[in-house]
Amino acid sequence: MRYDLDRLRGDVFGGVTSMVVAVPVALGFGIASGMGPAAGLYGAIIVGFFASAFGGTRTQISGPTAPMTVAMAVVLTSYADTLVEALSVVVLAGLLQVLLGLSKVGRLVAYTPYMVVSGFMSGIGVIIMLMQALPALGASGEVGGPMGAARLLPEALSNVDTSAFAIAALTLAVGFLWPRRLQRFAPGPLVALVAGTTLGVLWLKDAPVIGPVPTGLPALQLGLPSADFLLGALEPAIVLALLGSVDSLLTSLVADSLTGKRHNPDRELVGQGIGNMVAGLFGALPGAGATMGTVTNIRSGASTPVSGMVRALLLLALVLGLGRLVEPIPLAVLAGVLMKVGWDIVDWRVLTRVHRMPADHLLVMLTTLSLTVFVDLITAVAIGLIAGGMVHARRLERLELDSVVSVPLLEMTFFAGRETPARVDPHAARVGMVALKGTLSVASSHRLVGVIGLDIKEHEVVIFDFSGTTYIDDSAAITIEQLLDIAAESGTECVVMGLSDGAATMLRSLDVLDRVPSSRIVGTLDEARDVAFEILETNPAPPAREPGSGAR
Repeated sequence: MRYDLDRLRGDVFGGVTSMVVAVPVALGFGIASGMGPAAGLYGAIIVGFFASAFGGTRTQISGPTAPMTVAMAVVLTSYADTLVEALSVVVLAGLLQVLLGLSKVGRLVAYTPYMVVSGFMSGIGVIIMLMQALPALGASGEVGGPMGAARLLPEALSNVDTSAFAIAALTLAVGFLWPRRLQRFAPGPLVALVAGTTLGVLWLKDAPVIGPVPTGLPALQLGLPSADFLLGALEPAIVLALLGSVDSLLTSLVADSLTGKRHNPDRELVGQGIGNMVAGLFGALPGAGATMGTVTNIRSGASTPVSGMVRALLLLALVLGLGRLVEPIPLAVLAGVLMKVGWDIVDWRVLTRVHRMPADHLLVMLTTLSLTVFVDLITAVAIGLIAGGMVHARRLERLELDSVVSVPLLEMTFFAGRETPARVDPHAARVGMVALKGTLSVASSHRLVGVIGLDIKEHEVVIFDFSGTTYIDDSAAITIEQLLDIAAESGTECVVMGLSDGAATMLRSLDVLDRVPSSRIVGTLDEARDVAFEILETNPAPPAREPGSGAR
């Protein structure tokens, strides 16, 4: 692609506009995380620059996001005793992201069930609004998580700081009421920031403010945690890495839908991982792909990674020379901006349709949401993924079992044109066929024995038809071995037909076909018919029953 003046102009304008959006959000997320406003700005600079330089989504803007902020707050309060230990978790999470990208599993992260993502994001939105309700009322934002905020809320309501409340209310109102058609020229978060700050600086001067913000380049935060801590840090680092990966790749999909391009998920994870590793080394808040900034960047004309790097450099200039300008901003302003962000994060599209959702999907979403708010992010993600996988397995079970066909083969039809074996009832069906079509996995394997095990016992010969099988996993292969065992115990002879390379490899690697003679492993139905005919000739059927002599 040729890079010309028009592309440069679009990238610069996109970088400037997305930088304006990033300032209030980065400051607010830095404070909400417990690391301070400077950490939020440093995170927007470092993650934004390196993710753009090394990532796989051309127009993505990266920086602190709500999920990463809440996750970092949990790390600080629950897993680390010092800032150096918390930053070690960030570096480790970034390294895990790089490894995910290098191992080419980036696209698999995007397969997280939507109900898990929806419940998690809605829970994050609730947490952000709940925790920011305190500074919006003039109370301290140091609350120890959402449950701490909920416990302090009654006291904050009884001792409202009217100045802070008025500033937050104005900021929130501007954020909600700013017309969408003007977003391109003046982003809503910036307008809300200016309106609330103006009210606080000129009239309501007694409201709590941000206060001193470090200027200059961030210092390198070096420290070697103990081996015991690193072992315990692996769990939060994995969750932080997965959250950042899912958050970034979902934002990449949004960027693809707006640009018509395709991102490289593995390269994107490498870029995000590098950004978070560097952020951890310099005491910055970790980040991920930011949907709001990315959409703003694209709509402002950006088309290449240059826009993200321009944004990061502009933020760096702000920190180096203009840091004191943000010191008089009231905390209630940032609370109002973040409450609007939290509201937008909640998946209202799903929540307004809960009465029409399948019960199992609703359960996964509400479970993930509840655990996110009332327990912790790590438990929510783990239980959500397990529950989502179980629901998916149930769906697959039905689909896979629907593709399994077990039918008797009437001999007068199946052996048409042949002289059938002696003493054969023309209406007998001593041969059965089990057609295993499509995919067979752990989802349906435990039901296969119960579904077709009895059918096998009713026949003298069973043809296992794999000609329509596309995939067999190890669980299904062991189940097929159990079916062969049932056949052996009941004296039923087995013929295997139409094995594809994939199915044959799995079955033979587990020695499933060892008890089936090679002469009974055939390729076509005609060959299977010949083998079945020979078996019946060798083992003729018992005399046909007299009419009406069957068991009652």
